[in-house]
Amino acid sequence: MKDRNLSKFAVPVGVIGIIVMMVVPLPTFLLDLLIATNITIALLVLLVSMFVQKPLDFSVFPALLLVMTLFRLALNISATRLVLRDGDAGKVIHAFGDFVVGGSLVIGLVIFLILIIVQMIVVTKGAERVAEVGARFTLDAMPGKQMAIDADLNAGLIDDSEAKRRRAEVASEADFYGAMDGGSKFVKGDAIAAIIITVINLVGGFAVGMLQQGLSPADAMNVYSLLTVGDGLVSQIPALLLSVSTGLITTRSATSGDMGTSVTAQLGQNKLALRIAGGAALGLCIIPGLPKVPFLIIGATVLLIAQRIKEPDPEEAAAAAVADVEKPSPDSPEQLLGEMRVDPLELALSPDLVDLVDTNGGDLLDRVRALRRKMALELGIIMPPVRTRDDLDLPLSSYAIRISGVDAGTGQAPPGTVLAIGDSLQALPGRAGVEPVFGLAGKWVPAELHYQAELSGATVVDRASVIITHLAEIVRTNASRLLGREDVRSLTEMVKRTHPVVVEELTPTLLSLGQIQRVLQALLDEGVPIRDLVRIFESMSLRAKVSAEHDGLVEAARSALGPAIAAQYAAGGRLTVITLDPMLEQGLLEALRPSETGAFMAIDGLRAEAIVSEAGRLVEAAEQSGITPVLACSPQLRLPLMRLLRAGSRRVQVLSYSEISGSTAQIETMGVVNGAYAGAA
Repeated sequence: MKDRNLSKFAVPVGVIGIIVMMVVPLPTFLLDLLIATNITIALLVLLVSMFVQKPLDFSVFPALLLVMTLFRLALNISATRLVLRDGDAGKVIHAFGDFVVGGSLVIGLVIFLILIIVQMIVVTKGAERVAEVGARFTLDAMPGKQMAIDADLNAGLIDDSEAKRRRAEVASEADFYGAMDGGSKFVKGDAIAAIIITVINLVGGFAVGMLQQGLSPADAMNVYSLLTVGDGLVSQIPALLLSVSTGLITTRSATSGDMGTSVTAQLGQNKLALRIAGGAALGLCIIPGLPKVPFLIIGATVLLIAQRIKEPDPEEAAAAAVADVEKPSPDSPEQLLGEMRVDPLELALSPDLVDLVDTNGGDLLDRVRALRRKMALELGIIMPPVRTRDDLDLPLSSYAIRISGVDAGTGQAPPGTVLAIGDSLQALPGRAGVEPVFGLAGKWVPAELHYQAELSGATVVDRASVIITHLAEIVRTNASRLLGREDVRSLTEMVKRTHPVVVEELTPTLLSLGQIQRVLQALLDEGVPIRDLVRIFESMSLRAKVSAEHDGLVEAARSALGPAIAAQYAAGGRLTVITLDPMLEQGLLEALRPSETGAFMAIDGLRAEAIVSEAGRLVEAAEQSGITPVLACSPQLRLPLMRLLRAGSRRVQVLSYSEISGSTAQIETMGVVNGAYAGAA
C-alpha cells in the first residue's frame, strides 16, 4: 500500500520539482546528480520502446515525453544560470565539454551542431511525419473497426466483455496516435530551444567573462565555450535518445514480439540472402585500394551466421504444403456451405445509413442489444443475433429486415432527419413518410427542426427508434419462425437446471423436442408469451399421457396460462367479451370434424362468412370506443374458430371459457355473434 502511494505521488511531486528548478538556483553536486538521472531515464525509455510488444503497451509515452522535455529544459536553465553566474556548472558538464572540445572550439561546436541536425532534421522530422500519418489513418479506420467488432458481437462470435475490451483498445489506439502526433512536436521544439540556449550561453558567457570578470577574449571564449558545449551535449544526448524512442514507437508495425526478436527473426529468415551478403562483402576485398581486413571480418561473420541458421525441417515443410493444399478453395463444398448459411435475423442498411451503427454518433447496435433483452422478458424467447450489414442493392435512405434471408419488412430513414407524426405538418419542410408499424402518416423533417416540430403538436421519433420499433414488431409477429429446434433445446435445459423432474417426465418419454417446438411455436403465433415454461411443460405432460395430439397440447398449455392470457386483454380490471349465441355454438360443436392438420368446422360458406363478418363488425365497433374485446367460446371450438377468423382476415383474439374463468378481471359482455344470414332456414 505504501509503495502504491509513493508511485501515485512521485510524478506530481517530480513535475513540481521541475518547475522549481527553473527558478531556484541548484548546487553543482545536485545538478550533476539530476543530469545523470536525465541520461539514465532517457536510456531506459529507449530500451523499453524496443522491448514492448506493441505501441499501446507503452501508452504513457506521450505524457512521459512531455515531462522529460520539461525536465531537460529545466536542467538547461539551471546550467545556464551557473555558467553565467559562477563560470562553473558541475563536473559532468565540464567533463563532457573537455572530452568533446579537446582543445578545439570549432570541433566541439561542429559535433554539437551535427547532433542537433541528426535529432531535428532526421529523427524528429521523420517521427513527426509517421505519427501524423498514423494518427490520421487510425482515426479514419476507427468506424470500420467498430463495425467489425459490433458485427462479431451480433453474430455471437464474441461476448459483451470481449467487445468492450476491443472497443476500448480501438479508442486507446486512436488516442495514443493522436497524442504521439502532438508529442513529437515537443521533441522538435526542444531541439530548437537547444540551439537558442547554446547561442545565449556563448554570447552571454563571452560578455560576462570580459565585462564582469576581466578575462581576455581568448580566455573568456575558452572557458565559456567549453561549458556551453558540455551543457549542450548533456542535454542533447538524452534528447537524441528520446527522439529515437519516438521514432521506434511510431514506426512499430503489426509485429507480435519485441523489436530485437522481430528484427533478428526477419533478417535471418532467408539463408540465401545472408550468404549472398557475406559473399559480396568478401568480394569487395579484391578492389584495389580498399582495406581487406574489415571486409574479411564482416564477410566471414555473415557467412558463419548463415551457416548456423537451421534449415527448415522437410517434414514440417511438407506438412505445411499439405495443409495449404487441403485448405478449402473458394469453390469447395466447405466454403460454399459457409457462404450459403442464412442468418435467422438480418438488418440490411443502405450505404448512407451506415452512420447509424457508428459508435461515435449512432446507437442503433446498442438498441438492438437492448431489444434482445426486452424480447426475452416479453416473449420468453432468446432473440437470435441480428446481423447488421450494408447492402448496396437497397435504395438510398432505406433499410430491410430479413428473416432467414427473406424480407419481412422495409422502411425509410433518411440521414439527417427525424420522423414527425401529426396532422399539422404542412409548414415544416421535408418529405412525406409513414410510420412502419402502425401506418401513421408523417414527414421526415431535418433534425435541426426537431423542437419546431414538437411545438407544432407532432410526435417526433428519431431514425434509430423507427428502425428498432419496426424490428421489434417484426420479431413479435414472427416469433414462431425465430424459435428453432436448438433454441427449444436451450430453453429445455434451462428449465431442467431448476425443475429437473418436470423435464425428465416430459421429454423424451412423452414428447420429442420437435413436438414441444410445435406447441411453443403455436403459442407464440397466437401472441402468448412462453416465459412460464415450467407451467407449460407440466400441462403438456399431463395432456400427453392421454393424447399427444397437437391441438390438445396447445389447448392444455393455454388453459394452464389462462389468467396470464386474459390479463393481456383486460383494461382497468375489466375484460370485454364477445360471445357466441348458444344455438350457434351448439351447432358449431356438432359440425366439428377431425383432420390431419387439426379440427375444423364443417359448415357452409355463407354461415362461415356471416360469422366472420359479424365478429369483425362487433370488434371494430368496440375498438372505435377504445376497447379491445376478445371472442369467448368453448375450449373445443377455440382453435377451429380462430382459424376461421384468420382465414377471413380478422385478427380477433379468441379465448376459451376455461381461460377466462381463471381471470380476476370483471367480465363485461358487449355483443353476441348469432351467425344469421339471408336465406338461412
